[in-house]
Amino acid sequence: MQAAAYRHAAMLTLKHLAWVGIAAGTAFAAEVACTAAEHLAGRPKIIDGDSFEIGAVGVRLFGVDAPEGRQSCTRSGRNWPCGEAAAAQLRRLVGSRDVICEQRDVDAYGRIVAVCRVGPTDLGAAMVSAGFAVAYERYSDDYVDEERDARAARRGVWAGEFTPPEQYRRDERPAQGAEPQRSQPPQQSSEPAQRAPREARRDGCHIKGNINARGAKIYHTPDSASYGETVIDESRGERWFCTETEARGAGWRAPRG
Repeated sequence: MQAAAYRHAAMLTLKHLAWVGIAAGTAFAAEVACTAAEHLAGRPKIIDGDSFEIGAVGVRLFGVDAPEGRQSCTRSGRNWPCGEAAAAQLRRLVGSRDVICEQRDVDAYGRIVAVCRVGPTDLGAAMVSAGFAVAYERYSDDYVDEERDARAARRGVWAGEFTPPEQYRRDERPAQGAEPQRSQPPQQSSEPAQRAPREARRDGCHIKGNINARGAKIYHTPDSASYGETVIDESRGERWFCTETEARGAGWRAPRG
C-alpha cells in the first residue's frame, strides 16, 4: 500500500516537473525570438548607401536617406555618381567587419529598419556626417546635427547640388503620360542632375527583375553591367526587388558571366 502511494506521488512529481520544463522551454524560446527580432548581427552585403542584407534579411538604416544607386549629383558644374559613391562610402565604413543592428521598425517591404553599428561607429551618423546621406526627418531627427555640420563643411553631396533622395524617388513614379516635375529646396539645385527613368519602383528597392526575350527571369543589381539599360515593365510581369534573396525566392536569377 505504501509502495503504491509512493509510486503515485512520484508520478505526480514527474508530471509536475515535465510541465515546468515545457513552460520554461517555451518562455526561453519566446525570449530568444524576441531578442532575435530586436537585434541582428553579421557580415553585410551592401546594396546602396542606406541598405544592405545580412544573410536573407534586408536591413534599412534608420533615420537616414542616401542617394539612390543610379542617382547623379552636380559638383563644380559636372555630374558625378553620388549614389555609387554613397554605397562605396558605406562599404568603406563596414570593411570586412560584422555589423550589429538594433531594430526600430519593419518597413512595408519586410526589411528591418535599424540603427546599425560597426564597433562604436553608428553607421547612420557616419554616413550623414560624411555628406553621403541626409537626415530622414520625416521619421527621425536623430541625425540633424550631423547633417548641419556636413552641409556647413560642404562634405559629400553638399559640395554641390543634388536632388533629395526622397524627391528623386517620387520623380521616378510620375503620373501616366505626365512629364516628371522636380521641386527643390532653396539651397539645392533648381535643375535635376539627370532625368530619372520613367518606371515605377518601390521606395528603397533598386534591384530590377527583368524578363528577357527568351522568357528568362534575370535580376540586375545597381552594380550590374546591364542595370542602366534595363527598363522594368510591370505589365509584362517584370518587377522591382529590395534584396537579392527576395529576387531569388521569386524565381529570378543573377546574370551569368
